[in-house]
Formats: sequence, structure tokens, C-alpha cells
Amino acid sequence: MDLSNLKPAAGSTKVRKRIGRGPGSGLGGTSTRGHKGAKSRSGYKNKIGFEGGQMPIQRRLPKFGFKNINRVEYKAINISTLQQLAEAQNLSKIGIEELVAAGFISASQLVKILGNGSLTAKLEVEAHAFSKSAEAAIQAVGGTVVKL
Repeated sequence: MDLSNLKPAAGSTKVRKRIGRGPGSGLGGTSTRGHKGAKSRSGYKNKIGFEGGQMPIQRRLPKFGFKNINRVEYKAINISTLQQLAEAQNLSKIGIEELVAAGFISASQLVKILGNGSLTAKLEVEAHAFSKSAEAAIQAVGGTVVKL
């Protein structure tokens, strides 16, 4: 074996289709483009959503709904989660920094405390919003609620 008899692996190379090189090639005439229509012409570009002149689907279908630009999105955290966090880290005050450190929220998110679960620890809780049931549950065990 030497450099003079090296060849690519069988089937790894293909011969390029040479279209438009006369009738003898079998690929002359229409050059694989078929007869007539925009796709057979030179300079054809496919416009996204173009359906051959038929009214495109994005214009046929009705539009509905809207995005409220003033919507405020909160990350919901239940009081059961606060209870687990307080037990695990032995906390008496839970604020945004503690929730970020525990990985429940990112620093830019707004937090709303919801009243799902039960709370036994007396906590001082800081958040952007509270549900009525969460506020009642926190205050029922002697804790305090601080709205940011």
C-alpha cells in the first residue's frame, strides 16, 4: 500500500448532476425544473408564506387577543415552601435575598406568597405581594408581613 493507490471509501463520493448541458445528458431541456410556473423561471425567489397568489393562511385566519403591556408577572411561592426553607436553614426572616440564595427565584423576579400548605414557624416574610390567605396564615402563627 502506498500513496499512489489511495481511493475514497466506496459510496462516499457522488458525481455532481450537471443540468442544462444538452439533450444527450438527459438533463437538458427544462433542466429538471418542469414546465412553466414561477419556479421554472430564472430569478425566482420563494417568499415566506406565499401560496401562489392564493390568499395566504396568515391573512385568511382571524386575529384575536392581545398582550397587556402593563401586566405584572409574579413568581408564586407557597407558605409550605417557606416552612421547609425556614426549617432547613434555621431562619426567622425570609426575604428576597434568602429566596435567591435558595434558588427559588432569580434576582430580577417579583415574588407573591400564596397560602398553600401550613406554617408553624414564626417568620418575618418580605415579598412584593401576598394572597389574603397567606397573609392570614403568617400572622396567625405570630409572624409579620412586609410588602416591598
